[in-house]
Amino acid sequence: MTNLSFDVEKIREDFPIFSRELPDGRPLVYLDSGNSSQKPNQVIETMREHLALHYSNVGRAMHVLGSESTEAYEGARDKIAAFVGAPSRDEVIFTKNASEALNLVAYAFGNPSNTDPRFTLGPGDEIVISEMEHHSNIVPWQLLAQRTGATLKWFGVTDEGRLDLDLSVITERAKIVSIAHQSNVLGTVNPVAEVLGRAREVGALVMLDASQSVPHHPVNVAGLGVDFVAFTGHKMVGPSGIGVLWGRSELLEAMPPFLGGGEMIEAVWMDRSTYAPVPHKFEAGTPPIVEAIGLGAAVDYLSAIGMEAIEAHERTLTAYALDALREVSGLRLIGPSTLEQRGGTVAFTLEGVHPHDVGQILDDQFGVAVRVGHHCARPLHLRFGIPATTRASFYLYNTTGEIDALVRGLHHVQKVFA
Repeated sequence: MTNLSFDVEKIREDFPIFSRELPDGRPLVYLDSGNSSQKPNQVIETMREHLALHYSNVGRAMHVLGSESTEAYEGARDKIAAFVGAPSRDEVIFTKNASEALNLVAYAFGNPSNTDPRFTLGPGDEIVISEMEHHSNIVPWQLLAQRTGATLKWFGVTDEGRLDLDLSVITERAKIVSIAHQSNVLGTVNPVAEVLGRAREVGALVMLDASQSVPHHPVNVAGLGVDFVAFTGHKMVGPSGIGVLWGRSELLEAMPPFLGGGEMIEAVWMDRSTYAPVPHKFEAGTPPIVEAIGLGAAVDYLSAIGMEAIEAHERTLTAYALDALREVSGLRLIGPSTLEQRGGTVAFTLEGVHPHDVGQILDDQFGVAVRVGHHCARPLHLRFGIPATTRASFYLYNTTGEIDALVRGLHHVQKVFA
């Protein structure tokens, strides 16, 4: 059932990329927002205007431009804090992407400069992740385990693409549990409350990679009750080069600086330094000023439409896609086959055709942009015994007609390889 209050055609008018034609006059059918979303005029113009009329470094200059730039940059922090329900604006740390945010937290564990018992880590201690993680939520913890001698453990994944919720994986030795809020391949929305409950029983901290959830659903970090949340701007109609780490104030204050340099200091002598308060303690050097302001504009744009409305629209698209793809013979869905606890990301294989060939034909002949490969989640693909998948991911600007174009393209692929 279509959400009549959600005018997708009007929304599409905000995105200049949808006015272009591909070679041979084909329209663009962009089904790759799980990789990176397109940008509306409101974000593009905000960034252009700041560069043209207000640009200066932040937190340093006393002149008019410096004040305007700092006000816009810190104003973006306020917008993002409100967007995700952060209790304090100072809990919002700007990073260059979600990967850096995840690495920042991993760096705090087992660090010789940090004696806080919540972050001490060594042989006998455990780190818990899951088999469905993006590499950005696997590799930093592998490196941490190698550095400290701690043990890396993980939740498995069921045949349906759900988290195999064996809570005994989280033992009394666990110090940190870091999982995806929503899978970038399966679309699965994970049961945060159950994982959090067990982690709290044993005193472990909990981090969420929310790169695939914050752009698509209402997310309230305080309501989730976790300790850290990472997400990125380029997946939520904002620019690349800007990400966010949210963390509870008392934890951020206990963590050591991640990078050293200008802005993150309080005072410097030749033999020692003291550090600025959170959030600036974690923002060394000149930050991605215009990118942060662009992310603030993206938050304004999404908020004006309403995250509940966006979620409902994507739910309609996902239901339509799941039904339509069932009509494609030889198609194997990788992930949940129902709408229960899943988002608008659909990964699949097509019998007898490599995903790279599927993607190329869809693009070359139908203008349908999907992603193919292991989507930076190779262990998950190994779990399902496949080298790669084709992934279609939906967002606020997509239509059911574009899903029809995807299905027509898949039928054509089958004819080519028959």
